[in-house]
Amino acid sequence: MAAFKDSTFVGLGLVPLGLAFGVLVTQSGLAWWWASAFTALIYAGSFEFLLVGLVAAVAPLGAVALTAFLVNIRHVFYTLSFPLHRVSGRLAKAYSTFALTDEAYALTTGEQARSWPGRRILWLQLYMHLYWVGGATAGGLLGSLIPDSVTGLDFALTALFTVLALDAIRDRRDDLPTPVLALLSALVARLLFPGQIMLAAFVLFTAALLTRHLTVRTRARHA
Repeated sequence: MAAFKDSTFVGLGLVPLGLAFGVLVTQSGLAWWWASAFTALIYAGSFEFLLVGLVAAVAPLGAVALTAFLVNIRHVFYTLSFPLHRVSGRLAKAYSTFALTDEAYALTTGEQARSWPGRRILWLQLYMHLYWVGGATAGGLLGSLIPDSVTGLDFALTALFTVLALDAIRDRRDDLPTPVLALLSALVARLLFPGQIMLAAFVLFTAALLTRHLTVRTRARHA
C-alpha cells in the first residue's frame, strides 16, 4: 500500500503518456496489441516512441540497436546510486534492473526513500510498469476514436520530469549547487558536443558529482 501511494502521482503522469503512445502506435499502422507488447517487454519510455517510427520504416536491426544504446546510456549512470542492494533475490534484482526508469530512479533515490526496504522499491517499480502498460493498451484500443487534432498528450513526459526535478530540489534545499552543476553540464555539453548532448551532459554531471564527493570527503578527513 505504501508503494501504491508513492506511485500515484507519477502514475497520473504515466497514464496520459501511455495513452499518447498507444494512439501513436495505431496511427502508425500497427495493431493495437503492439502498444501492450512494446510497453510490457521493452519498457524504455522515450525509446519506445522512437521505436514505433523505426518499426514503421523497417529500419535495420543495427540502427535500432544503436538508437537504443544512445537513448538509454543514461541508465548506466543511474546504477551509481540506485539502491539495488536492498532488493533481495536474483529474480527480484533482475526485474528491478529491467524496471529501472527515470521515474523510479527519481523516487527511490530521494531523501524520503533512504529507509525504504527492497519490497517497497520493487512494488513501486511494478506499479509504475502497470500504469505504463495499462495506459498504452487503452490508447491502442481507443486510438481510432481519438482525432489527430487532439494535442498536449505528448507534453505529459516533460511535465512529469519537471515535477520530479522540482521535488528533488525541494527535498534537498541545502544542496542547491546540484541543479547548478546539472545546468552547467548541459550548457557545456551543448557547446562542445552538440551531436551527443545527452551522453556528454550525463558524463560531465557524473564527473562533477564524483569530484565534489571526493573533495567533501577529503575536507572531512582533514577536519
